Amino acid sequence: MMNYHGRRNFLLSTGHGMGAAALSSLWNPKIIGTAGAASGLPGFPNFAPKAKRAIYLFFPGGPSHIDTFDYKPALREIHGKELPDSVRQGQRITGMTSGQKSFPCVAPMFEFERFGKHGTWVNKDLLPHTASIVDDITIIRSINTEAINHDPAITFINTGVQAPGKPSMGAWLSYGLGSENENMPSYVVMISRGRGQLQALYDRLWGSGFLPSKHQGVKLRSSGEPVLYLNNPPGIDREMRREMLTGLQELNSKTHKKFNDPETQARIAQYEMAFRMQAEVPDLMDISKEPKHVKDLYGPNVEKPGSFARNCLLARRMAEKGVRFLQLFHRGWDQHGSLPSKLRQQCEDIDQPSAGLIKDLKERGMFDDTLVVCGGEFGRTIYSQGKLTKDNHGRDHHGRCFTTWMAGAGIKQGFDYGQTDDHCYNIVKDPVHIRDLNATILDRLGIDHEKLTFRYQGLDQRLTSVEEARVVKEIIG
Repeated sequence: MMNYHGRRNFLLSTGHGMGAAALSSLWNPKIIGTAGAASGLPGFPNFAPKAKRAIYLFFPGGPSHIDTFDYKPALREIHGKELPDSVRQGQRITGMTSGQKSFPCVAPMFEFERFGKHGTWVNKDLLPHTASIVDDITIIRSINTEAINHDPAITFINTGVQAPGKPSMGAWLSYGLGSENENMPSYVVMISRGRGQLQALYDRLWGSGFLPSKHQGVKLRSSGEPVLYLNNPPGIDREMRREMLTGLQELNSKTHKKFNDPETQARIAQYEMAFRMQAEVPDLMDISKEPKHVKDLYGPNVEKPGSFARNCLLARRMAEKGVRFLQLFHRGWDQHGSLPSKLRQQCEDIDQPSAGLIKDLKERGMFDDTLVVCGGEFGRTIYSQGKLTKDNHGRDHHGRCFTTWMAGAGIKQGFDYGQTDDHCYNIVKDPVHIRDLNATILDRLGIDHEKLTFRYQGLDQRLTSVEEARVVKEIIG
């Protein structure tokens, strides 16, 4: 039998763990009296959604659009030549290259080829598997952002502003739409490590900001407990935990009645979610019963816990269970030097799993109601950072244009959108700001980005901020 002090310490330790970072999610309708597990805001979705859920493959570090998707044969002709001032136009560059006396252009040191029905250029050396799905996706080559350094840029595309403190995209979706499964969070995050320079990722990137904390993302770990404090501590069985949670709920309800603090209700929801997740998460994390032909879609690393391949398969499994928004971060794309070798390694990690996810969704009949987004926070410069040699170079940050692809949920298939100049430096046709990208993501899930708001500091805050944003209707079939 647990003594008073052991019981008290257990409650305190689980409270701090779940309340602070780990377990955000749903209201328990039996305890808190909401309309049900799938309920979000009244009136949401605003219209019939094309997507039931979204999977965002996010590559922090800035993948080089020049070396992956935004290829032009003319690049070979300008290799080694100085970037013209007429192209740069005095645009801001980072402190890492601002002191360079020369800015020689660098064509890709890889082979490109046209793939698919429409002859889409793709790097065949680095992305042969992605090349096999070009008829299923839309490639947007004109994404742009004002941010020039990693943390502001990653924060910007994930929260709508460069400064920290605002809710993440997944938190907004959880707030607006709720969840489809009362035993699983509405927003799940998984992180894998590449072999390149790793940029810092902070929990605020999947945080709830000023929204109730139950909407923050749940980060799944690759080893040990998938979620901290999910398992019962020694000496506590499931029945005892249920009794303790019931008692704790009664105490917290009294506190809420007295102070009317919404975070008290969020705390209750978090405890209940942890209890319910105990029955779902272990089976979800166990891929041993997946057929071999399915695992083969994702490549050999699918058996490695914490790999991007495994996370892609887990994302599909959780999407099937009703998780609303899944975000997979794969770190290591910051190639200021040794780009030819480092980029190859990064693409080896993500190429087959990304393509395998699309193929798996199609085979399961989930492609049409699942939105998949794949991209980073910005691109890389056409000019070399540091010394350009025959087989080596680096590239600096570049937010003026970069590439993202989207698929499923009514997104056009086999479609290219947007165009950059011959130096892959400026956009010459159909620009898509990251606010436009986010508005389009919300649209696929049945949300008008101008209507999903939260009153804070005297302003109706939203994911797309207060500046102009539009749904990119041209990429919708």
